[in-house]
Amino acid sequence: MTTTLVQSPIFRQAQKVMFIGGEGIVQSCKHEAGRWTYLVKMPLGVDPNFGRIGAETMVLLQESDLYAT
Repeated sequence: MTTTLVQSPIFRQAQKVMFIGGEGIVQSCKHEAGRWTYLVKMPLGVDPNFGRIGAETMVLLQESDLYAT
């Protein structure tokens, strides 16, 4: 039997984070292939003339790409 230890995520849900290109709030996190991946929602800016399409403000980022604010 093999025991695998998974390190806890550094960031938590609803925490404000920064990354190259912007900032946002962690919506969720998932452990995949030995890494934590975070779904981050960026704040909406001014509505463009053509309107909004879908979830253009959501990005998936690795833990190493994020910084706490």
